[in-house]
Amino acid sequence: MVSQITDGVKITVQTEYQPDYSNPGQNHFVFTYKIVIENCSEHTVKLLRRHWLIFDSNRGIREVEGEGVVGLQPILEPGDRHEYVSGCNLKTDLGKMSGTYLMERIIDGRNFNVSVPSFSLIVPYRLN
Repeated sequence: MVSQITDGVKITVQTEYQPDYSNPGQNHFVFTYKIVIENCSEHTVKLLRRHWLIFDSNRGIREVEGEGVVGLQPILEPGDRHEYVSGCNLKTDLGKMSGTYLMERIIDGRNFNVSVPSFSLIVPYRLN
């Protein structure tokens, strides 16, 4: 699990390999990641967009960008948290992701980027 705070917004990420949905013989490795977004600031914020860089060892980088997270643009009051689970597939058993969320401070409409800490996507047997 990794965490990072940017402008009072804390992002925590936990990953899990999904062997039941993976097929190593076909170079298909599936991972899920749980994200917790906590508003530790004094202002209400809204998540507008996401931007991901997905690194697949020996296969390059994919970029994913879009509105919200899993179809939502959550609004977080001070002290609120939002959790969601999403997934990523790789062609190798080792990779990582990093990214940013574009947030809006509701009181004045100021947009700012919140960093998502880089997190590893590793099949457990690689850790032995």
